[in-house]
Amino acid sequence: MSEETVSGDTPNEGATPKGAKSGAAGKVLAAVAAVVIVALTVAVVILGKGYLDDRASEQARTDAVAAASTQAAAMLSYNYNDVDQQLAAAADGLTGDFREEYTKLVEETIAPGAKERKLTVQATVQAESIVSATPDDAVVLLFVNQVTTTADVPDAATTGSRVRMEMHKDGDRWLTGRLTPV
Repeated sequence: MSEETVSGDTPNEGATPKGAKSGAAGKVLAAVAAVVIVALTVAVVILGKGYLDDRASEQARTDAVAAASTQAAAMLSYNYNDVDQQLAAAADGLTGDFREEYTKLVEETIAPGAKERKLTVQATVQAESIVSATPDDAVVLLFVNQVTTTADVPDAATTGSRVRMEMHKDGDRWLTGRLTPV
């Protein structure tokens, strides 16, 4: 017997050798694995970005509410003796256009009226709530009490109000872009 017929097999022309089949299967598995790895990487990046955005928005909620409370008290409180300085300092926490409107209102109406009537107003924020927030913008609702005294009415009068404040992040500071009575 010859060596070719010892095993009882005859060579099969056109058949793929066993090594070639496993090589093709290996390439397919490697391609599938690469696609799965890329898909998982994309998913991790998207989920990670979403997580970081959520954390930034949550931090914005906390920071914007605190800034709005401080800014509202500064904008709405003044003493006739130094109303110009107090409200000018409050204007530092406002955005460009709103700062111009507020400064004009202070110079033309609030300061002259406060000096004439010897008006003192003390505003305190009683409660606050976030309406919406992104990492750089927020809308805050504040419940404010104002205690007012004048030369004519020395007994304090208390009024409550609600204000909606639009806050914008500029660098590491939250500035007021609008204050609207509600």
